[in-house]
Amino acid sequence: MNEIRRNLPVDEQLQLLRRGVVDLVSEEDLRRKLEAGKPLRVKLGADPTRPDLHLGHAVILRKMRQFQDLGHRVIMLIGDFTAMIGDPSGKSKTRPPLTLEETRANAKSYLEQCRLILRSEPEVLEIRYNGEWLEKLGFEDVIRLTSRYTVARILERDDFTKRLQGGVPIAMHELLYPLTQGYDSVALRADVELGGTDQLFNNLVGRALQRDYGQEAQVVMTLPLLVGLDGTEKMSKSLDNYIGLTDPPHAMFAGLMKVPDPLLGNYFTLLTDLPQPRIDELLAGHPVAAHRELARAVVASLYPDADLAAAEERFRSVAKGGIPDDIREVRVPAAELGEAGTVSMAKLVVLAGLEPSNGAARKLIQNRGLKLGGEPYPEVQGQLTRAQLQAGAVLQKGKDKFARLILAE
Repeated sequence: MNEIRRNLPVDEQLQLLRRGVVDLVSEEDLRRKLEAGKPLRVKLGADPTRPDLHLGHAVILRKMRQFQDLGHRVIMLIGDFTAMIGDPSGKSKTRPPLTLEETRANAKSYLEQCRLILRSEPEVLEIRYNGEWLEKLGFEDVIRLTSRYTVARILERDDFTKRLQGGVPIAMHELLYPLTQGYDSVALRADVELGGTDQLFNNLVGRALQRDYGQEAQVVMTLPLLVGLDGTEKMSKSLDNYIGLTDPPHAMFAGLMKVPDPLLGNYFTLLTDLPQPRIDELLAGHPVAAHRELARAVVASLYPDADLAAAEERFRSVAKGGIPDDIREVRVPAAELGEAGTVSMAKLVVLAGLEPSNGAARKLIQNRGLKLGGEPYPEVQGQLTRAQLQAGAVLQKGKDKFARLILAE
């Protein structure tokens, strides 16, 4: 863990904070705020639409940690209320809203994972929920808020423009989203707001609203959306191109070894503290060595006590077709066996957590993505026997997702 460095010269603070940043509105404002010598209030808003995080989320959490290490106070703002609206950023259609209960349940898991990167000392971490103030607004308050921004300015958002041009409906509540997010900055008196590049418009609304409410405008800082392991789309669990923030060290190591070569520079810049000359040196060398150093650096940052040598050795073993000893065990209830004493492979794939449904499991088998005992398993309608389960059958999806099946008599 880095020590808090309140007395670092402003130029050095700026150099650290600018790393990996796409938009900074404005650097002059940030310099002035830093030169004032007071801890800044740095806001990150997150709608907990999903309970799980991946390394794409780590990019912005690491930037928050940098602010913390410089002695500033970061505000983890959980959008429990705005998640019920659904952020339309980058969406081609209206997103189904969540209930307040769903968002708060997701938030609990979200915050636990954020603490893998963020410091927890109360002087550098504040956790808030925008339901605290948004839920209390009456209709008169909402009308006053909307009077501070024009429809024309809201429709300047690129995604809204595209939907209008394409004849795709935009619901009225979606037009309110940038205003509610901007009002969060007013309520929190934020000095800086962080976000992905898809949040630039929303964050600038907050900057404008603060001026309208007589506050000093926040600095807006955006970071890129990390491209996933497919090398094309942003990292996403739904696209299965992700590395989970809570993946065990060996799985995270293996995932980072699969990062497409053209993305190595971005991953080094956004997910490690390696100095640029060292990154340049690695990128000029053999890509396997660069992948190895990336994997070591990222895993060590999240798991300081991890056995990196063991994680690397496991990766090598699996890459050669081996089956690790320390794989997850899944107990299969004997009641799952049919009258013939067998159970379908598709059902076992789901029980093992390798796919979410029987249909997805059958598709996995059909596409030759499943192995049994290290060998491809091609039988879509296949069955495993009691004897096979008693022997501890090993299922494998892809290169490094294993499950050892144990029959629970």
